[in-house]
Amino acid sequence: MIAYEFDYVKPASLAEALELLAEENAKPLSGGMSLIPMMKLRLAMPGKLVDLSGIGELRKMEQDGPIFQIGAMTTHYEIESSSMLRKDCPLLAQTASQIGDVQVRNLGTIGGSVAHNDPSADYPAALLVMNGVVRTASKNGLRLMQASEFFVDALTTKLEPGEIVTSIEVMSEPGEGTCYHKVPHPASGYAVVGIAVRLKKEDGAISSAKIALTGVASKAFRAVKAEEALVGGASVDEAAALVAEGVDASADIHASADYRKHLARVHAARAIKAALAKCQ
Repeated sequence: MIAYEFDYVKPASLAEALELLAEENAKPLSGGMSLIPMMKLRLAMPGKLVDLSGIGELRKMEQDGPIFQIGAMTTHYEIESSSMLRKDCPLLAQTASQIGDVQVRNLGTIGGSVAHNDPSADYPAALLVMNGVVRTASKNGLRLMQASEFFVDALTTKLEPGEIVTSIEVMSEPGEGTCYHKVPHPASGYAVVGIAVRLKKEDGAISSAKIALTGVASKAFRAVKAEEALVGGASVDEAAALVAEGVDASADIHASADYRKHLARVHAARAIKAALAKCQ
């Protein structure tokens, strides 16, 4: 279907973009991997598209010790192929490498994905275990939000009208073991079930465990019971059995709620074992 008529502008600075986005019925365009199909189907009908691709300050990647700041317009491929991230923040690079296909990874951006918050998107689970912080901006000023606060529900975030994601901040420390593992839908590449794991060991035992799932429910979530079980000395299989306990799992043409929970348990065990193998 051909999209309806709309205005298109490509600002050169963040300040200019925020002025344009303050106008009624204006919407930001980052990678366009979700917005353009929605416009073609008339599910989104902005009167003005504000293309953010010309704003250089939204493409920076910086490291300050264990903290990594990723500009919102950084593409999935740039994250996947960054030597800095692959060495010192491997979970984010691994997550990016499993998004969609090569065409999607070359166009799609981390800011666009986070702002869209698809229930089966990959980044939210990784951000939840990496102490993710979402930085946003609007004509009214700047905001910082924890990822756990930012992701509200399916396709819903804390973003307000005229506000955009400017960068993502995550934490990764030497010696920890991480893994992002998913069961992808064969056509779209979205996660039927996706699991992000971040572990630390001391004296041969797990001292810290963070596990988050995507694709299972209406938004990504932390598997707190499984985390506590691992730190408490439970086996990997015992902890993995708890990852979807009490969760209102989604059901669709791809997987029933019960099958999603089964996949979550099986693949959580694999992700935990992979993360454990990387712990130093």
